[in-house]
Amino acid sequence: MNKIILLIIILGVGLIAFKTNQKNALLAVADTKENELSDAARYAMAMKEVKKHLKTNSNYNPDVSFLLDMKTPSGRNRFFVVDLKRDQIIDQGLVAHGSGSETGKKNRLKFSNIDNSHATSLGSYTIGSSYKGKFGKAYKLYGLDSSNSNAYARNIVLHKYDSMPYDEQVDPICLSEGCPMVNVEFYKRLQTLIDSSKKQIILHIYY
Repeated sequence: MNKIILLIIILGVGLIAFKTNQKNALLAVADTKENELSDAARYAMAMKEVKKHLKTNSNYNPDVSFLLDMKTPSGRNRFFVVDLKRDQIIDQGLVAHGSGSETGKKNRLKFSNIDNSHATSLGSYTIGSSYKGKFGKAYKLYGLDSSNSNAYARNIVLHKYDSMPYDEQVDPICLSEGCPMVNVEFYKRLQTLIDSSKKQIILHIYY
């Protein structure tokens, strides 16, 4: 009889522990979702970073900036051309991330500032002079933050690629070696903006 009572007690304690753990797991998932910033909140933070750099240097273009949202799936438009005066997106297109940023998990990327990592680096960049390379005309990028300070040494540049799709798609697009790589037609519009700008345009990559 005592053994039966003891068994009931043990089963009861185990059931309570199971329900408690299950509840804690559900709360953890809910907490993660609540703590994950919305697209609008992340965009606002990226804009804040761009404006912070604009305040420190009058040589940066105060009218237009490029914002790249790496949390958005690569098959969706995530390269935004922003009118800073009106705080409005005036153009957008697809952009590749580095092959070294792949984690094997859907929509989960990692980032690096290390040479030969082939990963995308987060942070603000200034768009420098153009040169002719293996992808045709490309623009040198200079990192403004500790997270992307090696951009120039790593040969991270803004360039086009013939195999980059123009339209949005469900499947992931091709990968770069760490550079923000865009479609040829979209690149033409970016090139017009860059070449006509009397001041350096800030490109900001965020996640």
